[in-house]
Amino acid sequence: MATFLLIIIYLAFISLGLPDSLLGVAWPVMQTDLSAPLETAGYLFMAIAGSTIISSLISGRLLKRFGTGNVTFVSCLLTACALLGFHFSPSVIWLFVCAIPLGLGAGAVDAGLNDYVATHYKAHHMSWLHCFWGVGATMGPVIMAQFISGQHSWTNGYLAIAGMQFLLVIILLLTLPLWNKVTKKSHKGLNEQPGYTTDVTNHLEDGMNVKPLQIKGVKLAMLSFLFYCGVEATMGLWGSSFLVNVKDLDAAVAARWVSLYYGGITIGRFITGFITFKMNNLTLIRIGQFIALVGAVLLFLPFPPVFSLIGFIMVGLGLAPIFPCMLHETPARFGKKHSQTIMGYQMAIAYTGSTFIPPLLGFIASKSSIGIFPFCIVVFVVVMLFSSEKLNQLMKKKVTINKETSSAVSS
Repeated sequence: MATFLLIIIYLAFISLGLPDSLLGVAWPVMQTDLSAPLETAGYLFMAIAGSTIISSLISGRLLKRFGTGNVTFVSCLLTACALLGFHFSPSVIWLFVCAIPLGLGAGAVDAGLNDYVATHYKAHHMSWLHCFWGVGATMGPVIMAQFISGQHSWTNGYLAIAGMQFLLVIILLLTLPLWNKVTKKSHKGLNEQPGYTTDVTNHLEDGMNVKPLQIKGVKLAMLSFLFYCGVEATMGLWGSSFLVNVKDLDAAVAARWVSLYYGGITIGRFITGFITFKMNNLTLIRIGQFIALVGAVLLFLPFPPVFSLIGFIMVGLGLAPIFPCMLHETPARFGKKHSQTIMGYQMAIAYTGSTFIPPLLGFIASKSSIGIFPFCIVVFVVVMLFSSEKLNQLMKKKVTINKETSSAVSS
């Protein structure tokens, strides 16, 4: 029963990923059809992500009142209707109207399912959960590319994705009774991996009742989440425009290349789920950041277009372990007492990165050139790497100090 429900949750995360990559790959065609400025895609993305932030902030109260199953069902219904609205939208204004329910539905699903899996399933399922988001994010551009190349119709691409969403809504409706049954068995696995020892690193803070934001390292962790999501969202939104306008690729070919970026995230997270049994989160985060940096540099250098394809795939593979591993490391870094609150802060700042960083790049590109895209990706990855390494150094010092304090108290 628990395994069957887990399959349903994975399907829900596929549906969460499907719309995330559509706007970016379809925009070169949408921009022409709607006679819209380049930066409009950034504003649409901001509307979607802003609505996601709002629904994430209120998701806790909704989940407690209505339960994860009901919230997931209604949220997926919202996203399906919004995608259908994109198909019928006659102008940019209607796209903005449909962007609101699309974001509201996505935020509630994301927060609810992450919490449910963390509470009721073992730790490695977190990586696989986000792997299935990558499955959806990879399928989205492939499906859209087929409609762009075959019919030159982005509207029918949205219609196809909406149909898939409505199919999931029916499945969720039929399986609603399963959610309450599975909650009887909880499989927590927040600290199965070697890393920081929660009791040692956070004993003093817990004892002094320190507020979550006052705990050392929290702000550095939030900075890492901000720029991680900035990189991931910017690659998805502007990658296709960069390939079309700078590398002179056909829009359908660019869409397929961007799908390989999401494919890198998907495959990387699937593999990460197995690697977590042998390697700790900190090492996986560091390796991922270095791989992403190499991929970003390939985009930046004036090499033939095929190197851009390699760069997109490498950035995707590099990003794969970072987000789920940073989420999983939260209780070990800052203690179980504050982990839920800090997790909420991290998700909020992550959505902030998705909301504001891609539109900011779009605004700058509209005043200069989309050619700044690879330079910005390199800068974002470097800032993420720097904040992450500073956090690791701080945590090591914290471990040493608290161990010495604990030894002194015991003696």
